Amino acid sequence: MIKKKIFVAVTNDISTDYRVHKICSYLIDKNFEIDVYGRILPNTISVKRAYKIIRKKHFFNNEVWFYAEFNIRLFFHLLLKKYDYILANDLDTLPACFFISKLKNITLVYDSHELFSEGPELQGRKFVQGFWRKLEDFFLPKVQNSYTVSQSIAEFYSAKYQNNMGLIRNIPLKKDILEVDEVSFPTKNRTILYQGVLNPGRGLEPMIKALHFIDNLDLIIIGYGKVKAELRALVAEQQMQDRVHFLGRIKREKLFNYTKLATLGMVLEEPLGLSFKYSLPNKLFDYIHAEIPIIAGNMPEISRIINEYKVGVLVDDYQPENIAKSINNLLNDKVLLAEIKQNQQKAKEVLCWEIERKKLDNYFK
Repeated sequence: MIKKKIFVAVTNDISTDYRVHKICSYLIDKNFEIDVYGRILPNTISVKRAYKIIRKKHFFNNEVWFYAEFNIRLFFHLLLKKYDYILANDLDTLPACFFISKLKNITLVYDSHELFSEGPELQGRKFVQGFWRKLEDFFLPKVQNSYTVSQSIAEFYSAKYQNNMGLIRNIPLKKDILEVDEVSFPTKNRTILYQGVLNPGRGLEPMIKALHFIDNLDLIIIGYGKVKAELRALVAEQQMQDRVHFLGRIKREKLFNYTKLATLGMVLEEPLGLSFKYSLPNKLFDYIHAEIPIIAGNMPEISRIINEYKVGVLVDDYQPENIAKSINNLLNDKVLLAEIKQNQQKAKEVLCWEIERKKLDNYFK
């Protein structure tokens, strides 16, 4: 039996895009042949996968010229290949994938990792944001097979474009330690953990300032990103060098070893545009699976999970004093902490990739 072939396009770092990896791994198990096409980045980690990885080095890395170069090169790469499906990840890969799918009559599937045109980095940049909105207006009504990461984003796109966008959340596997390792944090204090990209609007600035109002609790930061230098400067300014610990970038395969060590997990994304407001961060589910109680911002998708499964507490606002008050109340309530951990044990049996991934069968026959 000849395997059907799927081409997967992504501009993110292939080595750290866990959603793409989980989807490709499931499709491999379903007897598809997978090619993943991405780009070479300066800090890319070399990885070995069960599917083929194609990485191209680009001349441009700034936004406009990079996206143009990426899609032009992607178009001509696909022009010479034969596939049964094309999976475009996010709007920045969609133009080339869409036109090739029409030209060669290939089934196109679109995975929207976020509400792309409403991202925080586009706020206040009317021309750039208008460009991405125009692309969504052109392509999304024409894409018949699409899904996204949160119910709110699916509802937004479906209402705007009548495209019946589906929902496949970015949830971890039940057993997510791929490489077991003996690890430790550089502190003996209780810890609150942030893991993810270090970009604006992740709640790290108010959390650093909130430490002034909390005793015996250090902040652990795992990840990398554009605001790392600013965060380090803020830590120095606030004289928190002994209580904020930057562990840098950690391979996904080893990350859970660290996650399970934390006392609390923070999901304090700020509502900087609709993309953040409607987001459902991966780390929310990672903390549930690690059974560490969650301190979270009161945004629709995050609060939906927190309230339905009773796995954490919501902050009233992002003022450092109020964040500290919510954390202190939780840390001092041993009964609530125990209840949350019990609830997480139940929730992770339902909120797992083993169940969520089956929805992919609706898109790849």
